[in-house]
Amino acid sequence: MRIIRQKLDLPAISYPVEQIAPLQNILFFDIETTGFTAKRSYIYLIGCAFYDGSSFRLIQWFSENYQEEEKIIKSFFQTAKNYTHIVHFNGNNFDIPFIQQKCAAYGLSYTFDNLTGVDLYRRISPYKYFLKIPNCKQKSVELFLGFKRSDLYDGGNLINVYHDYVKAPSDPAFHLLLLHNADDIRGLIRILPVLAYYDMFNRPLKAKKVQANTYTDYFGAEKQELLLKVSLPTALPAPIRFHANSCYFNAEGKYATFRVPIYREEMKYFYASYKDYYYLADEDMAVHKSVSSYVGKEYRTRATAENCYTRKYSSYLPQWDLLVQPFFKRDYKSKELFFELTDDIKTSRDTFSRYAEHILQMMAEVY
Repeated sequence: MRIIRQKLDLPAISYPVEQIAPLQNILFFDIETTGFTAKRSYIYLIGCAFYDGSSFRLIQWFSENYQEEEKIIKSFFQTAKNYTHIVHFNGNNFDIPFIQQKCAAYGLSYTFDNLTGVDLYRRISPYKYFLKIPNCKQKSVELFLGFKRSDLYDGGNLINVYHDYVKAPSDPAFHLLLLHNADDIRGLIRILPVLAYYDMFNRPLKAKKVQANTYTDYFGAEKQELLLKVSLPTALPAPIRFHANSCYFNAEGKYATFRVPIYREEMKYFYASYKDYYYLADEDMAVHKSVSSYVGKEYRTRATAENCYTRKYSSYLPQWDLLVQPFFKRDYKSKELFFELTDDIKTSRDTFSRYAEHILQMMAEVY
């Protein structure tokens, strides 16, 4: 077994790591294997990085032959026991189960139970489409954030390199294997700020400024839109733009702006218990049975779900779930939901904060 230690020349992390844990309590790790299944493959390299108070340090345990696999696993856990958190990329699906299966095979009692895991892949993959990333591989995330690595290989390309090394050790092959793992670890630390996008979807937004804007569209019609500026929980490492369902989102740094159409028209509120209502055809509205005695029988019919409504001309904002009630629709079968832009709502920063979160969730679910 060979142990390689080096200092990593990395800039300060822009993400507020203390939201996870003190930086000195966090271990970054990645493994290299000869295949995808633990029963038929070997771990030949485990790399870890940690912060020593002044800089990042990298330690790599390299197995010079297949028989040294157990040694590098033991060495890794001897280091890992000094930390409370572990950061990885897709480690929940691959690295951790792989190591645990190897521990079981060797009769080792090591586990990850005392380490709080942060899987960057799992946290960011639900928002791949929103971020316009072609796939959620680590290299793709690095490119999204503007990082280009020296290593041009992936783990699969290096499997045969390792097998050849075991048969005939050489320095070029050794350094190539180390470089790929070291770049994965460097990349892991560099892309930590991608968690800002996870925070944007999973922590509260705060409405800072709300106003209505009137504009003339392409066809010369006068339209209104809501301009909503919010502060984000964490500053974004790269700007992002997105649009869906006629809503536009633009974010950079610590702030984001939403543009949402305001619909000035007549909409309908449908009563849930239609059996308690009568429909008045002349008025095109429903009234409760308790007041229907004032209306002649010839002017009323039993209400149905489709005509049990009252109509109101007002200003409305779209919603994609029941965020604000009462909700309005254009007709009974319509799937589009709206809420009225009342005077109370216009002055409620809390409502607009929740509305911004609501729009983001809608955008995250658009594929």
